[in-house]
Amino acid sequence: MGKMIELTAADGHKLAAYRADPAGTPRGAIVVIQEIFGVNSHIRSVTDGYAADGYFALAPAMYDRVQRGYESGYTPPEIEAGRAIMQKLDWKQTLIDVSAAIEAVKSAGKVGIVGYCWGGAVTWVAAGRLPGLACAVPYYGGAIPNFISEQPKCPVMFHFGEQDQSIPLEQAKKVVAAHPEATTHFYPAGHGFNCDQRGSFNAESAKLARERTLEFFRKHVG
Repeated sequence: MGKMIELTAADGHKLAAYRADPAGTPRGAIVVIQEIFGVNSHIRSVTDGYAADGYFALAPAMYDRVQRGYESGYTPPEIEAGRAIMQKLDWKQTLIDVSAAIEAVKSAGKVGIVGYCWGGAVTWVAAGRLPGLACAVPYYGGAIPNFISEQPKCPVMFHFGEQDQSIPLEQAKKVVAAHPEATTHFYPAGHGFNCDQRGSFNAESAKLARERTLEFFRKHVG
């Protein structure tokens, strides 16, 4: 459905991005931030899904700074490999890449951002540090507690799994307590519950979280 395009970040770095266009006039735009597995088939299908809902959707290849064209599955060795690349990334550059994606889609109207796993943490930090976002939806970002003091510039909706080992419940609750202005939802699920290619996939929770996310985008993006 979508296609790969190239973005140029403010520092001249060129990165790939998966672009999916809606059938009619876009309601607005959604930037989709990947997990540690790259812009793989799952992230492409999530991006296609937002396009089917009427948004111009774009998933920037956030790992291109370290390894171009990276995508993987979900086995333990692939999790290790994905983590290793993530640890080589620099937050400043990561945010420059998110900005490049926001710039690339803003012609479609207001811009929302959604991110999963590592992308959830990126989404949360972007909400506090980047201009141009109408709202942000972080899904179970393990590093979010490290950034508890960020002050989002736009409305935020958190999705957390109650059985998530990457971001234990008491940590998630601390984040929520520190940010009463955010909309927060907890699910009887583990980390990665939105991903239908992972053992931790929870169909009911994923469906409910997606419905809530769409409602949030309808309200804030269009």
